[in-house]
Amino acid sequence: MSVVRIPPTLREDTHGEREVIAEGDTVRDLLDDLRTRFPTLDGKLEYANVYVAGEDIRTRDGIETPVSAGDTVILLPAMAGGS
Repeated sequence: MSVVRIPPTLREDTHGEREVIAEGDTVRDLLDDLRTRFPTLDGKLEYANVYVAGEDIRTRDGIETPVSAGDTVILLPAMAGGS
């Protein structure tokens, strides 16, 4: 199990929780677990930046990045905008 830190913009979807425990061996597994338990997250995690133990998964194995028990995973929604 890993601790997943939930950003303020997604806390309504996790019933106000700042951190939740998720199960899985990879980032994909963790995100699937979150979507199953918190269905309103579906569609909101596709563009999130994900960090495992402080490292951006884009510099590792992407969504297949392994996670170990006790790892902290941070979700940061991608920001867009401007003109």
